[in-house]
Amino acid sequence: MRPSVRKSVFAGIAGLSLAGTVAGCAPAATQGAAPSADTGSSTLGSSGSLYKDGTYSADGTYVSPNGTETVGVELTLSSGTVTAVNITQHPSNPNTRKFQGEFAGGIASQVVGKSIDQLKVSKVAGSSLTSGGFNQAVEKIKSEAQ
Repeated sequence: MRPSVRKSVFAGIAGLSLAGTVAGCAPAATQGAAPSADTGSSTLGSSGSLYKDGTYSADGTYVSPNGTETVGVELTLSSGTVTAVNITQHPSNPNTRKFQGEFAGGIASQVVGKSIDQLKVSKVAGSSLTSGGFNQAVEKIKSEAQ
């Protein structure tokens, strides 16, 4: 009798998992965040939410002494873990170019290999303000990847 109970429980869990996946197929529109590739596989993130494997990009903004700045973030996810990061710089002046460049040069060592749920950077290679835009973009990507 026990084996049939396991089958019933498994079938119920599989049905719940499938229902969660179907519901997650229609993400809310997130301005600036769009998957550029998706393998179609998905996994549970450390927060218990579902993240689809693929490459996602979003822009984040932050305020510098020169005004509002934008930084582009592209993350590749596999099993909820960041496997690659690419920063697109959108500098409005030489200082922003310098700090976004330093940030872009140092961010991979802080995020590659970590769960997307653990990402929250504060200062990277001497650049602290760019981190705000990066973190904002990560939140958009997390929403899109679910």
